[in-house]
Amino acid sequence: LSGAPVEDPVVMSKIRQNLREKHARHVADLRAYYDSEIQSLKQQLEANLSCECFKKLVYLYVLNRCEQLDAALNEASARIKALENKNNLLEKQVAEWRERFQALSSTSRALQERLEDTRATHKDKDNTISRLQSRLRELEEAFEKAYKLSDNKNTRLKEENKMFQNLLGEYESLGKEHERVKDTLNTTENKLLDANTQISDLKRTILKLEAQLKQVEHENMLKLRH
Repeated sequence: LSGAPVEDPVVMSKIRQNLREKHARHVADLRAYYDSEIQSLKQQLEANLSCECFKKLVYLYVLNRCEQLDAALNEASARIKALENKNNLLEKQVAEWRERFQALSSTSRALQERLEDTRATHKDKDNTISRLQSRLRELEEAFEKAYKLSDNKNTRLKEENKMFQNLLGEYESLGKEHERVKDTLNTTENKLLDANTQISDLKRTILKLEAQLKQVEHENMLKLRH
């Protein structure tokens, strides 16, 4: 365990398991020690004391002291149990927040990729619109020249007018598509900002929970030493 990183969940789980085992052994040792002391005191009293009244006083004192020690032992056991429960709850919360953080990170990466794709598509649409606008200007100039040169070229003018109308319709369609792409891009950017905000909140929450977890483990060590 000494060679593994402290942040490893497996290492942290083994450390907490060792702490619980130490707590259990410590409580058992304390109970055995007090039981041995009580039994020794009883044997000494029975062997050395002959006065019945004094025996009763000493017995009451020892009994009271035993009750106090037993109450202290129960209180320490309850405190250790409460700390272990709190520790388990914090572990579950940290695991849940980490899973949610990973899910949001995946969503953020997907949104980022989608945003890049949308930007690339938007750039292609802009280039296409620019080419269509240039072509439209060329057709307008050609139409004006043809109209000025001769009125007898009605057929050609009609064809060019038809081509012009078709190109104009395509331009309008691409303009509408361009607006939809812009709206999609804005929506994707907003979702990405929301995801980044949630990720920042989750990072702060995870740091707070890990700090609480370290504090609980520190309290466990202090309680064990006590």
